[in-house]
Amino acid sequence: MGLKKQLGMGVMSAALGLALVSGGTYAYFSSSETTNNTFAAGTLDMAVEPTTLIEVDSLKPGDSITRDFELQNSGSLNIDKILLETDYSVIDADGDNSADFGEQIQVEFLYNADKMDEVIFETTLAELKDMEPEAVNEHIFGPMFGEDGLESETHDDFVVEFSFVDNGEEQNQFQGDSLNLEWTFNAQQTTGEEQ
Repeated sequence: MGLKKQLGMGVMSAALGLALVSGGTYAYFSSSETTNNTFAAGTLDMAVEPTTLIEVDSLKPGDSITRDFELQNSGSLNIDKILLETDYSVIDADGDNSADFGEQIQVEFLYNADKMDEVIFETTLAELKDMEPEAVNEHIFGPMFGEDGLESETHDDFVVEFSFVDNGEEQNQFQGDSLNLEWTFNAQQTTGEEQ
């Protein structure tokens, strides 16, 4: 082996040794942090007080009954919409009804005692039963709540009037009849937003 070759091998061996020594002792600065994150869903918790809004006997055409009720939002989220579903059943005392007793009961959502003092919407129970819940919200609760809806941890007081319409005609077929009304209130949250 020639001198040049031996010298080249020596330089290569020295370079390899330095690479191994420096690779084993290579150091760098570092830092780390850990974050703890939480996702918690809000709650919608609506209640209606009282749960029995009206119980009345011996109605005659022309009678009206005014009642108030409270919608409560005990949840952590604002309520944007209230979708009201109306259902009722009629017990025909004589079996002689040719008309729906629900058409004879006028409903006036008079006002939201906390936000306004006027008649909001007027219809019959029969028409209210046929309305889509979204339309009921648009006509009744939208104007009553305003843009903010029913805010978390608040309540609104509402006044409603029921009237047995005196249509000026003979209404004997409704004598002794009764109507069982069921209102189902469904709350919906406000639209999601950037947090």
